[in-house]
Order: sequence, then structure tokens, then C-alpha cells
Amino acid sequence: MITELLLWASMALIIAAGSYNTALFLLSRRRIHHNRTPQNERFYVFLLACLNEEKVLSESLERITSLPVGNFLALVIDDASDDRTAEIARSADPHRVRLHQRTPPAARRGKGAALNDGVRHLRESGLLAGRRPGDVILCVVDADGRLDPHVVQAVDPYFDDPGTGAVQVCVRMYNRRQGLLARMQDMEFIVYGDVFQSARRFIGSVGMGGNGQFMRLSALDTLGEEGPWSDSLTEDLDLGVRLIAQGWTNQHCTAAAVSQQAVLSLRRLVRQRSRWFQGHLQSAGLVPLILRKVPTRAALDLLYHLSSPVLILLTSLLPVSFLIAVAATAVASLRAGHPLVSPLWLLGPYLLSFTAAYAYGFVYARRERELGLVRSVLLAHVFILYGYIWFAAGWWGLWRMFTGQRGWLKTART
Repeated sequence: MITELLLWASMALIIAAGSYNTALFLLSRRRIHHNRTPQNERFYVFLLACLNEEKVLSESLERITSLPVGNFLALVIDDASDDRTAEIARSADPHRVRLHQRTPPAARRGKGAALNDGVRHLRESGLLAGRRPGDVILCVVDADGRLDPHVVQAVDPYFDDPGTGAVQVCVRMYNRRQGLLARMQDMEFIVYGDVFQSARRFIGSVGMGGNGQFMRLSALDTLGEEGPWSDSLTEDLDLGVRLIAQGWTNQHCTAAAVSQQAVLSLRRLVRQRSRWFQGHLQSAGLVPLILRKVPTRAALDLLYHLSSPVLILLTSLLPVSFLIAVAATAVASLRAGHPLVSPLWLLGPYLLSFTAAYAYGFVYARRERELGLVRSVLLAHVFILYGYIWFAAGWWGLWRMFTGQRGWLKTART
């Protein structure tokens, strides 16, 4: 009885999620067109919060300093690294790259604290040179982030609208050809950006990611004197929701991307995702703010998004209940001496589990044209199974929360 209840409840969740995903897929196919008007030249500041990033920082700074943009600066925020991070920043182009070093005990308190300190340093050091906050655009780039050369030209038109507070660009994996696990992470970010984020542009609930998020300084100024970023393990999620609550519009740009390093170890990947999961659990504290200040349509979508940890944990029971049901049927068939169900019985679970693979494969094939549609759809079937890592990450993140562990599980670079 309990097994059947779990099975039907899990199936109901999958059908509901599938309906939601289908609606967002259809909505994501709409396009946004920009009619440019003359604007003041905007000043772009790229913020790189770094803790022991000597393996990847040099390449990222080279890409930033070679951007075909005249008015920009990169600020490396060294969060008390004990490797060559500061040395690499000092050796970069001094006209384009500045170093801000944090020291204990204030250092190493999370990415949000480092970014808040970086913004304070920008103001106090005079690097903004009296520029209007509305014309200053801050971009958070991970130390392993590699921005497309045309990223500023792609993002800048969104800020012609004075109501735009932030723009998130697509995220890719630059080492996506280094094995199936890296390819799955690339597909994960493409699907999330090209389907979910693109659809949310029309709902008003676009979220911010930890890499490649562009924000107007005047919008950040409305988030409080302590600094725009919280101490949450998913400070980017908090930031996006709080901007929407303050009346700003978040946008998603599909015309440019930032590429980062995919995690090549399954254990490290689950570890990283457990941090993200725990951060989503922490973000439950945003619910009262959403209910008070966010318009209804966007609020409903944000509440659904924030409920995803609970849905993941509930859905994780489906494989268990399904395997129990299959085992019970197999035993009963052996006792009866003949199959008790038709092979067509497997069609239902397949359709429930893998229908989305055709849509995801279609979306990914448009980005990775050398793969072709058929290979992309086959990879998308693997991607559905890859999603099961969230079950392990979810229970790990829940355990960390219950045991009071709040430490930053930093992603290891290679």
C-alpha cells in the first residue's frame, strides 16, 4: 500500500513538472528584439572573487583584457589566497586589471562577502571616477570564466531600458569534450538557459547565476547598505530575487556566453551540487519577501522554483518505489509461470521519464550543430539519467543543513 502510494504520488509530481516544463519550452521559443536609442557610454567592471585560483586566473584575465571594449576594468578580489593568485593579478595589464586583497579575519567568509567588499573598494578607491551608478555595469565572473569576445555588445542593449537591473548570459563548459560527465554539465546549462531562463523573461522571474551576471550599480544600491550579496551558499539566487522584489527587471541574454570548467569527478560534482541544493534550502527565507513585493505571475514561478528542493527529495522516492514494484511483479510472474504484464507496460514509465529528452536534444543540437539532432537526442536520454545526481546531492545538502554545516564547498580546479 505504501509503495503504491509513493509510486502514484511520484508519478503525479512528474506529470505536473512535465506540464510546467512543456509550457516553459513553448514560451522560450519567443524572441526579444531591441530597438537601440542613443545612450551614455557605460562603464563595465568585471569582478573576480578568487580563492587559490592560480590554475585558471591567467587565462580568464587574458580574455577579459582582450575584449573589444574601450571603457572597462577588471577587479581581482583576492580572498586571502595562499597560492600565486595575487601575483598573477599583479602581472596582468595594469591599465585594465586591479587587485584588491582581503586579509583575515574578514577574508574567506564566502563569495558574497568578497563581492560586497569588492564593491566597497570600487567606491572608496575612486576607480569609478564619479560615474553615474546607472551607467556602471558590474559583471561577476568566476576565476575560470571565459567570456565571449562580443559579450558586452550582446548585453549592452538590455541596459538601454532604465528598468533593467541585471542581465544573465548563457553558461557553457569549455572542456565539454573531455568525457561524458563534462558533456552532461554543458547540456544542463544550455537547457536551463535556453529553455527555463529564456521563458522566464516573459514571466518576470529570470534568475541570476554565479558566473556571467551583469548588474547595474544603481540597482545594487537599492538592496541595502550591508551590500547586495547575502551570505547564502547561493548568493546569486538571493540577489536575483531581491532585485525583482525591488521592482527591477532581470533579463537573460542568449546571444553570448561565459564558459567555465566542467567538473570531471562525479564525487566532486555531487559535492558541488549539494552546496547549491543547501543554498536553495536556505533561500526559503525569501518566501515572505516574494509574497509581499513580487507581482503575482513572477511570484508563482519563483515560489515553484524555490520549492524544487522539496520536489527533488520527493521525486527521489520514485526509482525506489518503481524498482520495488518491478521486483514484486517479477516474483509474482515466476510464481505464476508466465508474465503478468505485457512488455508494453514499460512504455508508460519510458514516456514519463524520457519524453523531455526529445525537446532537450532539439535545444542542444541548435547549440552544438556538429553533433546533429539524433546524437543530441540520444545524449539527452543519458542527460535524464544524469539528473539523478540531484537526488544524492539533495540528501547530502539536507544532511549538511540539519547538522549545522554551512562551510563553503569550493569547486576544485584542474
